[in-house]
Amino acid sequence: MERSLEEQMRYDRAKKRVKAIKGFFIHLTAYVLVNTFLLTLNWVDLKPGEDFFTFRTFNTAFFWGFGLMFHAFGVFGSQIFLGNNWEERKIKEMMSHEDRESKKWE
Repeated sequence: MERSLEEQMRYDRAKKRVKAIKGFFIHLTAYVLVNTFLLTLNWVDLKPGEDFFTFRTFNTAFFWGFGLMFHAFGVFGSQIFLGNNWEERKIKEMMSHEDRESKKWE
């Protein structure tokens, strides 16, 4: 059974999206593993009297975290905070709220 051109295009877009999401989660896993390892090394290598909570200790996690955040925005876009179809849901919510308000005054 052959797919229509439109179906094939939808399939290709979905496959590309899944690949991007997978890439993000691989990046996230590497971030967690590498930074856990580095923080553990810093903890073990701590000399008496040294403070663990310094910028030097967390600078890799901090800057890499910015890169990870931009990667997340690139993959998920505004869906991270607002979800799918947020605008549509909000419009419907406001319209139903307006309907309820107008019925109060009838």
